[in-house]
Amino acid sequence: MNMQLFFIGQIIGAVSTLALLLFLLARLWPRRGPGMRGQGHAVLITGCDSGFGHMLAVALDRTGFTVFAGCLLPEGAGARCLTRLCSSRLRVLKLDVTSEQDVQLARRTVQDNLPEKGLWAVVNNAGISDWAEIEWSSSQDFQNMLNVNLMGCIRTSIALLPLVRVAKGRMVFVSSIFSFFTCLNMAAYSVSKRGLEAFADCLRVEMASFGVKVSIIQPGNFGQATNIVKVKTDDEIWARLDEERKHTFNRRYIELANQYFTSSCRSGSGSAAPVVQAMVHAVTSGHPRSRYLLVPPTELIFFRLLPLLPTALTDAFFSLSSMYSTRRRLLYAQ
Repeated sequence: MNMQLFFIGQIIGAVSTLALLLFLLARLWPRRGPGMRGQGHAVLITGCDSGFGHMLAVALDRTGFTVFAGCLLPEGAGARCLTRLCSSRLRVLKLDVTSEQDVQLARRTVQDNLPEKGLWAVVNNAGISDWAEIEWSSSQDFQNMLNVNLMGCIRTSIALLPLVRVAKGRMVFVSSIFSFFTCLNMAAYSVSKRGLEAFADCLRVEMASFGVKVSIIQPGNFGQATNIVKVKTDDEIWARLDEERKHTFNRRYIELANQYFTSSCRSGSGSAAPVVQAMVHAVTSGHPRSRYLLVPPTELIFFRLLPLLPTALTDAFFSLSSMYSTRRRLLYAQ
């Protein structure tokens, strides 16, 4: 009898675990569906010179939206490419998200040229990336990152929220797994994206009363697809260090860290399609998700569970990396 109860318990446990895994997997992908058509609706996208924003502008133009494509360089190659690829509905705007003047001018331009159904969505996509350990960085490095990735989104959102609220539309924010995944070299970027998600989460709660939905896009490693990652030489990194830090972080470690980071970026996805599809879903679906985690299927469970684990356990993961053991061995070495 005891043995039967034991086996029954095992079966119930296995079924419960399987059910939980299936539930999690079902939540990991956006629900498919035809989505809304864009005719009569407008959307503003920041950072359309290249990458995700550029591809999203093309995709939403093809579904009928009036697209206001914010570009840092409105006469640049990316902006010219958009005008060639897209319909006459698309309008390129000069939009440096670090400039309050640019943001306010973009708002007036959008407001004066809205189609009949108004501004349906704002996609805060503009962003920069850089890498360095904290002690290789200056406070200005952090400020520059925050000014684009965080304050740029805040400026744009505050300016355009009244228009989106009227349409009961969407606010979409492009974040990163680095908003919750902590590792070497990404401090400034992580700080900017963690702040961005805090802003978006607060906005989601406030906008629910107005019928406005807020979504956060969390791409993993898409360095190959976007070329957002800044490539540096060993000499450039070394030249920025003072004598004390050159003693602490010796030249050999700088070389190995640069090789490791560059290799990691090159191993990322070469296709931006999953991210752009998620962005389109967030804009057009009747049931957009609050978060879209976009990593390879083999990593989905890990990244889904990571924020729920104790800090001591997540920190211990990093000790498994050969780069961390190499770092400990080379620090202070001559």
